Amino acid sequence: MKDASFSEADFHEICDRLGQMDHDLGGIIRRHGYPPLWSRREGFATLVHIILEQQVSLASARAALDKLVEKIGAITPQKILALTDEELKACYFSRQKMIYVRDLAAHVMDGRLQLDSFHRLSNEEIHRELTAVKGIGRWTADVYLMMVLHRCDLFPLGDIALVNSMKTVKQLPATTSREALALMANNWQPYRTVAAFLLWHAYIIQRGMTVAAYL
Repeated sequence: MKDASFSEADFHEICDRLGQMDHDLGGIIRRHGYPPLWSRREGFATLVHIILEQQVSLASARAALDKLVEKIGAITPQKILALTDEELKACYFSRQKMIYVRDLAAHVMDGRLQLDSFHRLSNEEIHRELTAVKGIGRWTADVYLMMVLHRCDLFPLGDIALVNSMKTVKQLPATTSREALALMANNWQPYRTVAAFLLWHAYIIQRGMTVAAYL
């Protein structure tokens, strides 16, 4: 059974509910307005993009994605598998990320991973499906669940921007552990994804970044 999701119709209502529950989250809305409802297209190309975002800046990942699109047009498993190491390297892929996107492409090509079935699956089922691919861990799966499927209750503590924003907004010591942050985030259930959107929103504005960076 799939987990709950949110939509444009109830997104602001959930933000308001969180703002009433938590003064600090409410402060983000009062100072900066509502966060954007970040949305990415379902499918293979978005997973390639999220893999590119692993452990690098969003700008670097976007540059690699744009270079790949310039090279092959629409990003498909067949086109990825047809590229040589040199061609992927020219698109700013590291050796590891070449391995990851090729394994992802192979999983999609042979039917082990059926992305169009995800809307029927639970979060944990999707985690299991995605983490069977080399290089895809919980962070990558969480981002897909949050930004593509808009599942309500994810909070990826592997995301440095999210962790740093939470520490800033809640005025926590830099040494606060992820275990302690996880316990605090539990107070935002069952809407931890929307709480994360609020915290990302604050992070982006405080650093003068553009919303498009997260698309």
